[in-house]
Amino acid sequence: MATHNDRVLVMILAGGEGKRLAPLTSERAKPAVPFGGRYRIIDIVLSNFVNSGLTRIKVLTQYKSASLEEHISRAWHLNPMLGSYIETIPAQMRTGISWYKGSADAVYQCSHVIDDDQPELVCVFGGDHVYKMDVAQMLKFHRRKSAVATIAAIPVPKAEASAFGVIEINEEGRIIAFHEKVANPPTMPGRDDVCLASMGNYVFETQALRDELDWDARRDTRHDFGHDVLPRMVREGRPVFAYDFMTNEIPGEEAEVGAEFVKTSRGYWRDIGTIEAYWEAQMDLIAVQPQFNLYNPRWPIRTANSHDPPAKFVFRDETLARVGTATESLVSHGCIVSGGRIHRSVLAPGCRIHSFSEIQESVLFERVIIGRHAKIRKAIIDKDVEIPAGTVIGYDSEADRRRFTVTANGIVVIPKRAKITD
Repeated sequence: MATHNDRVLVMILAGGEGKRLAPLTSERAKPAVPFGGRYRIIDIVLSNFVNSGLTRIKVLTQYKSASLEEHISRAWHLNPMLGSYIETIPAQMRTGISWYKGSADAVYQCSHVIDDDQPELVCVFGGDHVYKMDVAQMLKFHRRKSAVATIAAIPVPKAEASAFGVIEINEEGRIIAFHEKVANPPTMPGRDDVCLASMGNYVFETQALRDELDWDARRDTRHDFGHDVLPRMVREGRPVFAYDFMTNEIPGEEAEVGAEFVKTSRGYWRDIGTIEAYWEAQMDLIAVQPQFNLYNPRWPIRTANSHDPPAKFVFRDETLARVGTATESLVSHGCIVSGGRIHRSVLAPGCRIHSFSEIQESVLFERVIIGRHAKIRKAIIDKDVEIPAGTVIGYDSEADRRRFTVTANGIVVIPKRAKITD
């Protein structure tokens, strides 16, 4: 049976370089960076749309897109007989010899897919944030308000709001102005302590979007939705509304604890644009009651199937301190913890942890090997890296900086296939 949402086209912007995530993005696009052990960042937004019943999806790629395109083609197969698809669109320079100049230009250069699909609404979402959203609820809000555009927004404390693009609204939720990282941003109606920050996720009426993209393409602007297109629509008096992300409800996200209910993912949103934010989001996953819950069967985070065997933990020779253990950690399939100790860490598929080693507060990508007696703390180790026996990382910042990337907060990042000597 056809529904309103059958006439919705999704366009996911997945072409950013992700410079602040280097060296994790030295060989891959930011949305292709692994997350949560067995996932990629792009899997999160794709899961949100598929779980919301929106299955006509175009993913716009650009920089170092090979691994992202391979992942989507291998992992995401929808039923074309029912009009469902997830397809990547590499940058094609259809409007001139240039890469995408901004988010609006990316959609403009790919506007032929809008013309081909002829949707009622177009969702334009980023592909590199961590959150859960039932997008169908945002579409219902958009239709109820008879909006030409709707922006997803998240309430943030006023003391922190100067770091965001803040949306000023009236009592009905209609946007009346934008304030980009100002010292004293306006608060929400009836809330003196909270401001609305744009999440960079938009719903547009199709014709309004096409008109604005055509107008913007002929002007000297940043060609950006947040800086140019949407502020112009507001100035022109067009009905643009803010959708409060905190009102979004995810099925299965209430967990009973004693006599109380805990909302796990309500309002959780992370822009993982830096190494620190990326590491913190991974550490959020291993909490006893994580705000971003991977274990909700009614709202699964989907990704590629794997034929790897279950994780295995071996040896229990406590007299020699040779015990394979993992506490407060995520350990993916195919891992073998052979007499090593893991605490507050995330392991991707196929890792090998050898005897007497210790790993704390770290993120290991696929097929990382940790040698005997190695000690790793607060590190992100990219795929196919072998840590030699006896190596110590994360305990001496000066020594680590001589060999690796180390953030201001002491997170050590080891790039893909790095060769490490004793």
